[in-house]
Amino acid sequence: MSLTADSPSADAAADVIENPLMGERVTFFQRGEDTGGELLEFEVAAEPFAAGPPEHVHERQEEFFEILAGTFTGLVDGEEIELTAGDTYTIPAGTPHRWWNAHDEALVARVEVRPALEMAAFLETVYGLARDGKLTSDGGGNPLQMAVIGQHYWETNHLASPPAAVQKAAFTVLAPVGRLLGYRAYYPEYSPRHRE
Repeated sequence: MSLTADSPSADAAADVIENPLMGERVTFFQRGEDTGGELLEFEVAAEPFAAGPPEHVHERQEEFFEILAGTFTGLVDGEEIELTAGDTYTIPAGTPHRWWNAHDEALVARVEVRPALEMAAFLETVYGLARDGKLTSDGGGNPLQMAVIGQHYWETNHLASPPAAVQKAAFTVLAPVGRLLGYRAYYPEYSPRHRE
């Protein structure tokens, strides 16, 4: 990946994860276990024209962005926003949103998620699966694997659509089958600090 960042933990391999499919890199500064569960703080860097995550919801978490470089384009509760270096923005818990890099320069943002919940393990799992070629370029993957992840991390992060009831019904059917077949919500090789 061509992104560069100067950060206190950029040289610690366990604290930096990359998603080559989405053109993103995350550098963790503070995790939930470091802050009594109060905060996850990280830097996200996105390559030019990176698509970003699909529209999603953090049921119980507030998400704060501080733009360090480039331009952040987002959709928050149906309204498009654009932020540039020096801008900050807070997305309240329960608000559907997505973001992307619509420009030809790298986007770098510092992110705080409160409370931390299992967001670090979620990111490590999804980025690890992407690195290993187990996800598609739009972030999708094996339906059984995605059901196990979706059910486990529901309060941390879930898709904004289809409706919550439809997603939960699908997970109720598919996740137990996925677990029986060996799919997990997190993997030690991707998320060595996570404990269930």
